[in-house]
Amino acid sequence: MIAFDYIRPSDETAALHAATERPGARFIAGGTNLLDLMKLGIERPRHLVDIGGLDLREVTETPEGGLRIGALVTNAVLAAHPLVRQRYPVLSQAILAGASGQLRNKATTGGNLLQRTRCYFFYDPASPCNKREPGAGCSAIGGFNRIMAILGTSSHCIASHPSDMAVAMRVLDASLETRLPDGQTSSHTLEALYRLPGETPHIDHRLAPDELITAVVLPPPTPGRQSYRKVRDRASYAFALVSVAAVVSVQEGRITEAALAFGGVGTMPWRNRDAEALLIGRAPSVAVFERCADAVLAEATGHGGNDFKIPLLRQTLVSCLTKLTGGES
Repeated sequence: MIAFDYIRPSDETAALHAATERPGARFIAGGTNLLDLMKLGIERPRHLVDIGGLDLREVTETPEGGLRIGALVTNAVLAAHPLVRQRYPVLSQAILAGASGQLRNKATTGGNLLQRTRCYFFYDPASPCNKREPGAGCSAIGGFNRIMAILGTSSHCIASHPSDMAVAMRVLDASLETRLPDGQTSSHTLEALYRLPGETPHIDHRLAPDELITAVVLPPPTPGRQSYRKVRDRASYAFALVSVAAVVSVQEGRITEAALAFGGVGTMPWRNRDAEALLIGRAPSVAVFERCADAVLAEATGHGGNDFKIPLLRQTLVSCLTKLTGGES
């Protein structure tokens, strides 16, 4: 076992100071991802700063009509919250499609967004992995890559992002509120939070090591029907092979609003606004939906074992849009 210090601060200021004063410190809340990685020796923090006691567990309405979700709100609480179920059903559906009931009782909103890939080779210290050890190589390229990404990949990494909740947050245009040790606060859209692997796949996001997520903010819901559709190898406790989060509005026979995000296929929760724009003003039809899918998949690249994700994403997207716009699927 690798030794580490454990600190449980009583407020945000103390938590931030603890992280700043101790090189190699990591924040921990539910621990549903970090503890697994520590057990395998993949993550080796010298200090754990437990933020579980901080006052970040409220879900409140914003003056604009959106929601402010404390970073420590558990996935179970968030999925069951009346305002989430009423105004953002795609988020509730996505959370309930992920993990198990026991894990949702522990996993937090902030931690869920920062969870690391479930790539087999990332989890195997004996396998070369650029995300775990920069410059080591990518075992998934040319290896067993059934669950890997087809969008946003590079020659250094094809690992997919694992979160269901983050896909729904992306389609809802969520943003993060964070706090830095000097007392300054910041805001990050999910679009700006995640990084493509490029040549530095070991860097997942743009937050500083001592930057604390305090809340996730959802804007007021846009008009339209919402849906989260997930395709996986078994009915529960499995990561997405392909998932689609969609918010679509149809008025007088034409699509007036459309937002789409995808899981299981990207190195980050994936969104393509150009593809969404192809739906606006169009009468719903399979042909229109297929053109949208073409745009989403224009730069998709399979790697042998995950080639099937390209037609699977197409079929899932067309099916989801058909049902949302009043057809049958």
